[in-house]
Amino acid sequence: MLGMSRPAADSEPDHLERMLDVFVAPVTGTATSHAVSRATRGKAPYRSSPSSGDARIVRRDRLADVTREYVLAGVTRVSDPIGSRETEHVRYANRERPRYFEFKVHERLARCWQPIVRDRSSSTSVLLWCLAFVALTNAQTPQVGDVAFPNSGAPSAQRSFLYGLAQLHNFEYDEAARAFRDAQQVDSGFAMAYWGEAMTKNHPVWMEQDLGGARRILQRLGSSSAERLSRAKTERERAYLRSIETLYGVGDKEARDIAYLEEMRRIHATYPDDVDATAFYGLALLGSAHNGRDTAIYEKAAAALEPAFTTHPDHPGLAHYLIHSYDDPGHAHLGLPAARRYFTIASSAPHALHMTSHIYLAAGMWDDVVAANEQSTKVAAERMQRAGRTPGGCGHPNMWLMYGYLQQAKPDAARGILDRCRTSATGANGLTVRAAEQDPLDPDNIPAASYIQMWTRYIIDTEDWSGALVREDLSLGDLAGANFTRAFVRALAAAKRSDAAALQTGLTDIRAAHQSLERILASRRDGVGPYRSRASILEQEIDGLARFADGKPDEAIDILRRAAADEESMAVEFGPPFVDKPASELLGEVLLSLGRKAEAAGAYEAALKRTPNRASSVKGLASTRLQPQ
Repeated sequence: MLGMSRPAADSEPDHLERMLDVFVAPVTGTATSHAVSRATRGKAPYRSSPSSGDARIVRRDRLADVTREYVLAGVTRVSDPIGSRETEHVRYANRERPRYFEFKVHERLARCWQPIVRDRSSSTSVLLWCLAFVALTNAQTPQVGDVAFPNSGAPSAQRSFLYGLAQLHNFEYDEAARAFRDAQQVDSGFAMAYWGEAMTKNHPVWMEQDLGGARRILQRLGSSSAERLSRAKTERERAYLRSIETLYGVGDKEARDIAYLEEMRRIHATYPDDVDATAFYGLALLGSAHNGRDTAIYEKAAAALEPAFTTHPDHPGLAHYLIHSYDDPGHAHLGLPAARRYFTIASSAPHALHMTSHIYLAAGMWDDVVAANEQSTKVAAERMQRAGRTPGGCGHPNMWLMYGYLQQAKPDAARGILDRCRTSATGANGLTVRAAEQDPLDPDNIPAASYIQMWTRYIIDTEDWSGALVREDLSLGDLAGANFTRAFVRALAAAKRSDAAALQTGLTDIRAAHQSLERILASRRDGVGPYRSRASILEQEIDGLARFADGKPDEAIDILRRAAADEESMAVEFGPPFVDKPASELLGEVLLSLGRKAEAAGAYEAALKRTPNRASSVKGLASTRLQPQ
């Protein structure tokens, strides 16, 4: 029960009626729409929602009446006016369809209401915030998802804050940070705007964090934790600020991530109607998997997010984090609804568009992978051009798009992306990490490393072992990961073209590159396991191929089987194969060359479990069935 007192019948403030007209008029286009008009009183109590067939029927309460019920009448329980308790399911008959905004106005008003009333804020300020939110979100033109986050900031700061929040959920961190700073410019005491900007410095799924940058942002809000907490106006806001004090507090990153997870669990439990608390709790769970994908943790995150996604399908964080929870071959089918929805609700956010392909790639749906990343790169290029910048050809969505083209057997389209990336990689910033919080071992974060990753995929998946491209000599400086990857590809190409001398040189080179990489890994604490396992597997592959070329097939197969077993023991990483040449696929190729087609078929089938519908494995498996006995 909530203890808000009921005002006297004759004490209803006149300005509440004016607020309805002021804030709803921009949404509806007129203050006399039947969403707000007094003339609607006493008419039929139901009107259809915008659907067909067995349509959901929502109450046709005048917005002012809904407001009175929850603000003025004294709240004893809070339920969504269009939720299951207030809804009937009847067949769509001859009732007039309302305009879509009416449905959204009722929906958004109800959604923004629930978390804030738990802080027992005054009815007038609640109404002001909720109606301002409805007007601003309906007027907002960029399609970045639908968010509602009650807060004590100035109404004039809400547009920037809400845009920043949506883009935070979309992992559009630079855009989000700018928006939160804009909100701070409007309202310098807006505590949650500083919280939001500091949150952009934490990238949980990527295991990246700019601790110093986040602390500098928080210092602008207050010089101490106590001072910062005092700037929050409600207990809910203080809970969010406490969580970020923990996230950027004392201890190493892993310990702080676990402590932050516990803070978000408490906020989620205290404010179960706060959909953002649910979303950030799910994300914090994903961010606690420090050793790669942990199926139990990812399934727990999905279980927390799914119910909220059912009732809030337009929320960008819920869709986004569900995709991350499901982006492996064993769960991808569960993520298809979120992927389809996310593509439509956040069509102005390049990363959101790309994210849908996490599900499609895990399911081997190449046409969808290509379509998602074509749109993602297009929107990103348009944004850069508007800012007067030249779009780059490297990075995450370009890599995935190129891989999709290769799986579609479109090498010319893939080569076009590769060549554009090389232009960026040879530029002034080709060897530079783009941001302080980014991992230099992740090739997406450095143009030259991104190019080598894309070059690797192109050589392996086109099987262009003898062309001029395989002799790529781009300067890589001290990029240990990229140098190792290039050494592997050169050695693999030598083996594939039966160049024994070059293969032996390649084996020596990859061992030296592995040692250099290991020195980098030994200096780090977090996130090294997958990189270390990948390097070991790729070196084993070259060792096995060298034994095979030396006339020792049994030794070669033993080594390749161990490599395949090691890869099988790794958590599945999202995206194109993390082990650039899947070990089971390579084992299948060697077995097939020896005429051991049954064993080869088993190896290819194992490869396809980790990389569904991958063209090379599909082709190899088909070859085992075509060969004569």
